[in-house]
Amino acid sequence: MDTSPKSALLGRAFLVIALILFAAGTFWINYKVKVDIQGGRGGGGHPTEMGNVKVGQPAPAFSVLDVSNRMVSLADYRGRKVVLLDFWATWCGPCRMEMVELQSLLEKSKNAKFEILSLDQQESLNQVTSFINRKKYGFHVLLDDGKVGAKYGVRGIPTLSGSR
Repeated sequence: MDTSPKSALLGRAFLVIALILFAAGTFWINYKVKVDIQGGRGGGGHPTEMGNVKVGQPAPAFSVLDVSNRMVSLADYRGRKVVLLDFWATWCGPCRMEMVELQSLLEKSKNAKFEILSLDQQESLNQVTSFINRKKYGFHVLLDDGKVGAKYGVRGIPTLSGSR
């Protein structure tokens, strides 16, 4: 291993360049997210908006199959329960962490007029049921082919939305 002053200087220069590139990449990613979420090309831009969904307005209607192959419609809950919509996927680490909290929320609100509809984003029935059964989650899991997520303006997961 060469420990000459020249190689030490090259090592430091390489480290400085790597840090500058990392900082520039981080800045660019944060800028893109901020622009897209806060009124840039992605639409929305305000915490009371999510795509076409606005606070105080009825949530867009949808009907999709659940993991038991039953058709579930948001209209079935309208006026009867407050519904929390969770858009997620099995491969998403933050989604997995959130689901533990959703299960806890469900257990704490057993007797309330509250329902969690957990919409998996574009994964196979076998993959989703295997994951849900292994983790023993008790909320209602639906299979979204991407159309419901698009209707709600979902651009990243996990994403939560509500309806009453």
